[in-house]
Amino acid sequence: MLKKDLIELCLLHILSSEDLYGYEILRRIHESFPGTQESAIYALLRGLCKEGCTEQYNGATSGGPTRKYYRITREGIEKRDALLDEWRRLRDTLSALGVE
Repeated sequence: MLKKDLIELCLLHILSSEDLYGYEILRRIHESFPGTQESAIYALLRGLCKEGCTEQYNGATSGGPTRKYYRITREGIEKRDALLDEWRRLRDTLSALGVE
């Protein structure tokens, strides 16, 4: 499982509990992957939208620019579950080999 897949898993996991706007998603991902470029995270979000795993919508305006919010779709939940299964298999394989 590559870093891209791990970040996608994290993005989908975060969105499975609540809709969030881009900057808040970015902030949360940076806590776990501090070296990841903003542009890479936004590119993954755009890719997930194109795949139909997430949807984007404009939130209510509160004196500043309109925030773009993201929400997970049924396809996104299925992809999250598949990525999570893949992650667990990889973790178990590494553990069986004594890699910890």
